[in-house]
Amino acid sequence: MNKFFVMCAAFLTVVLFAGCNKSSTSARTVEQIKESGEIVVAVFSDKKPFGYVDEYGKYQGYDVYFANRIAEDLGVKVKYIPVEATSRVEFLVTGKVDIVLANFTVTPERAEKVDFALPYMKVALGIVSPESALITEPEQLIGKKLIITKGTTAETYFTRNYPDIELLKFDYYAEAYAALLDGRGDAFSTDNTEVLAWAIENPGFAVGVETLGDLDTIAPAVQKGNESLLTWLNDEIVSLAEENFFHKDYEETLRPVYGETADADALVVEGGVIH
Repeated sequence: MNKFFVMCAAFLTVVLFAGCNKSSTSARTVEQIKESGEIVVAVFSDKKPFGYVDEYGKYQGYDVYFANRIAEDLGVKVKYIPVEATSRVEFLVTGKVDIVLANFTVTPERAEKVDFALPYMKVALGIVSPESALITEPEQLIGKKLIITKGTTAETYFTRNYPDIELLKFDYYAEAYAALLDGRGDAFSTDNTEVLAWAIENPGFAVGVETLGDLDTIAPAVQKGNESLLTWLNDEIVSLAEENFFHKDYEETLRPVYGETADADALVVEGGVIH
């Protein structure tokens, strides 16, 4: 009898585990999201001005502005999940979120694991450093320490192209900037859009390398094979271009940081069409 109960218990455990695992990894269709009344979106909580939490505990930024509109047009509420650069793919693969809108650069490696929608932003790498020891070309970092955030295109680029540069790696953007501020590294490299904004708000630092590597794009990502949500997002991005939505997003969230003379067209992509 005891053996029978043990076998039953083991069987139930396997069944329950399989059921839970299936529900945690399956992608939700647009209809399922609408029925639930909520869309779950991964964003950064510490990457100002693209995704961050303000002094009132509210998510703000260029990516968040877009996510709010997505929820509005779906007729649902939005639930934000803070994410690290290294966990963006994993959050989609495991079904923790419906969409990643965390300044996600499109790369061939990532496209093997997730599906990217049409782009809404252009980006390259940049390098920010103290004005007193300004880095103006990557070669100057050989023998020095370059700060990067794990799981970013900067990590991939410097690992492949400059193996002689020592990389000081952090999980969070806030940690990386703190290391730059207190002198643990000689420079920090990430998206040029971000370091340019950060340098404006932090006197004593400047972006000596404004464009490095290829011109890439930023796009929303969904779980691989989620055609329902991918198609809806692509249609949404095309439709929003009719009202110049992403330029409005820029004016609301980025213009106050970059200033009146900054060129929005250098960053914004409308309707998924790159000019």
